[in-house]
Formats: sequence, structure tokens, C-alpha cells
Amino acid sequence: MNMMKNIRIEKVTLNIGAGKDQSRLEKGITLLKSIANATPIKTVTNKRIQEWGLRPGLPIGCKITLRKERISNLLHRLLEAVDNKLSENQFDSNGNIAFGIHEYIEIPGVKYDPKIGIMGLEVCITLERPGYRIKRRRLLARRIPTRHRISKIEAIDFMTKKFNTKVEAE
Repeated sequence: MNMMKNIRIEKVTLNIGAGKDQSRLEKGITLLKSIANATPIKTVTNKRIQEWGLRPGLPIGCKITLRKERISNLLHRLLEAVDNKLSENQFDSNGNIAFGIHEYIEIPGVKYDPKIGIMGLEVCITLERPGYRIKRRRLLARRIPTRHRISKIEAIDFMTKKFNTKVEAE
């Protein structure tokens, strides 16, 4: 098999949306610190939406991006929280997977914290192949050719083989 066709995990992003509620945002930051042992960053609004009371620069959530060695152990635990079952709708056409965890206490090894309460989070897994650097490099950035992109079927196949997940059709 061509080694340039091997699929790997580029990053895992954990995200908690809090809206305008700043106390919920602080609880979300504490939760992400305890799950991933790293410092999350706040996400801020770019647009003004007057009906929702949002203005540019207002923090509305927090996220943390994990790469390389940090991914392997945590991703197994996150998939256990959803019983190693994913839906076909959670895969997109570019080889990305996104799923939600309703309550953080479902993650093995994470204990309930009364200061945080019950809170959920979103997990996004980004897959890539060798050679994907051409779209991120500073000089001569290029598009990934269609034949080199990761399709939905290839992403499903990767997750079932590597992480022993069951993918259900909807």
C-alpha cells in the first residue's frame, strides 16, 4: 500500500459553548483543564447579533486543541463515553468527525465536581494524510487534490479499524 495514503489523526478539539453566561464559561474552562491537563482558550464573537445581545470581542465559549502524543489516551476515553458508537451523520465529506458528550461524568477517569455541575462538551477529530502540509505552508500553498482527500467512507473505515468503533447508519 502507498504510505502517502495512510490516514492519521491531526488533532482533537474539545469545545464548550457557554453563550453570554460568564460563570458557565469559567466552569467550562475548569472542566477542560481537568479532562485534558492543558490550558484552554476562550472563543470570542466576531459578529454583532443584537437579538442575542452579542457584540464583537465577547467571550462565548472555550476550546482546547490536542495534537500528537496527548491524543491517543484521551481519545479512547472520549469514545468510551459514547460507548464506541458513532453515527454516520457525525462524519463529514472531508474526513472530520464530530460528536457530543452530554455529561462529562460519562468519560472514564473523570469524577463529578460539584463546583462545575453537569455540563457537556463537543469533540471534533480532524484526520489527515501525509502531504496535507501543502495547504498550510506559507510559500506556494496549494489545494489538496481530490484523489488525496479523505472521503467519508475512508474516515468511517479508519475509525472502525483503529478504535474499534461501531458506525450506525441513520
